Amino acid sequence: MIDRSIHFKEMLKERNIPEAWVEQTLSDPDLVENNNDGTTHYIKKILENNNRWLRIIINENKTPSKIVTAFFDRRLRRRHNEN
Repeated sequence: MIDRSIHFKEMLKERNIPEAWVEQTLSDPDLVENNNDGTTHYIKKILENNNRWLRIIINENKTPSKIVTAFFDRRLRRRHNEN
């Protein structure tokens, strides 16, 4: 089970990110990055949103793990030349 932070819930509303995209990203990510700070980043290209890259950050140091935030990563879009 993964808890969802208040910040995460607020960001979904503010950034108009549907819960279905979050579930898609967590269950079938295109990339997973494990960082030294104890976070894991799940990344997925969302075709329904102009091929933008959704990044979901989970704090694995918490028990249970907690989703910290979600955002569309512009750096990845530029890196993959998808203007």
